[in-house]
Amino acid sequence: MDTAKLLVDGKEYELPIVTGTMNERAVDITKLRAQSGLITFDPGYANTGSCKSDITYIDGERGILKYRGIPIEALAEQSTFVETAYLLIYGKLPTRTELMNFQLGLKRHSLIHEGMKNFYRGFPDTAHPMAILSAMMGSMSAYAKECVDGVSDEQLMNENIMKILSSVRTCAAFSYKKSIGQPFIYPRHDLSYVSNFLNMMFDTPYERYETDPDVERALDLLFILHADHEQNCSTASVRLVGSSLSNMYSSISSGISALWGPLHGGANQKVLEMLEAIHRDGGDVSKYINKAKDKDDPFRLMGFGHRVYKNHDPRATVIKGACDKVLAKQGVNDPLLNIAKQLEEVALSDEYFIEKKLYPNIDFYSGIIYKAIGIPTEMFTAMFAIARVSGWMTQFIEMRRDPMHRIGRPRQIYIGQPEASYIPIADRK
Repeated sequence: MDTAKLLVDGKEYELPIVTGTMNERAVDITKLRAQSGLITFDPGYANTGSCKSDITYIDGERGILKYRGIPIEALAEQSTFVETAYLLIYGKLPTRTELMNFQLGLKRHSLIHEGMKNFYRGFPDTAHPMAILSAMMGSMSAYAKECVDGVSDEQLMNENIMKILSSVRTCAAFSYKKSIGQPFIYPRHDLSYVSNFLNMMFDTPYERYETDPDVERALDLLFILHADHEQNCSTASVRLVGSSLSNMYSSISSGISALWGPLHGGANQKVLEMLEAIHRDGGDVSKYINKAKDKDDPFRLMGFGHRVYKNHDPRATVIKGACDKVLAKQGVNDPLLNIAKQLEEVALSDEYFIEKKLYPNIDFYSGIIYKAIGIPTEMFTAMFAIARVSGWMTQFIEMRRDPMHRIGRPRQIYIGQPEASYIPIADRK
């Protein structure tokens, strides 16, 4: 076995090197503290491998994303979100019968308990959909049958999987209806996964909603592309909460809360807010392009470049075509979308953006698509969550079945006072 050597205070420690199937290498520090009393210091855990996983592979340098070894491009071209979710959760592509049973299970579990409707009444109309969605997901554990363990009973685990994956759409759509004061639209068993969600969002008692096939396909693609993304902030949150043997619902609820942040799932909302700011300022795209190029200007283009993908975002390449098709089909004459198209054109042709690799990423295109089909900005992150639930459940199950599973317990470097005296309150100034 390959090893690394660490020399500290004249003592040498040998640490094993772990190699993944794609030749990723890591220094195993599992026993470092026991042997030396040392810990590693890694704010944000950006250089720390918290687990071994066979779910998702990312090569940011080459712009590669794979689920269970299958390139994202192949899944986007040939699969559906429901089939992709099955692949992630169960580790293989389903047979025709398995897929049909999975789809039937999702339809059977699409309703939420009627008692949960009372929770919605308690939220103000201004409540953010992610606040409601996180609360609803955590509350569902009170209605779920024996969900405490989560993975040892195969049948119960499958029921919880289908309940979470199906009803997250219902909870999200209900939160939107609550915000606009419209009655809830119940799920229909004759519609596909995506079409069912769109119907719950936009159907009303006085005007029937008909799903456009191009809109349905674009949203299905976004769900595929957002289904999982390795060990990010929200996934790490799900694993950390689940490591305490908390149930799957509460763990998923923590993932929703983590995803809410603008540095994570809220990035596509920031794209629309940027477009709105440019529009309010007169819509001069060249002015903001110059501001983006000025290193002394605090303005930053949202939705361009990516922390992980250093070459290009493979998901953006996939979704660009669907975005163009939706915009052409919808025939939307929206000043924000016009600004977005101008920004995209510059980013794909200007030498500055090409050299800096500031390409449009998936957050840029997803925000445009959501805007074009009528999804309100405050719902953008909830859309992300609907898709990512499939990955979170997969990561939760893998973590709990890992024989090396242990409760997450990060360490710290204390920098406070070595010792302080207690002063009685009467003597304090």
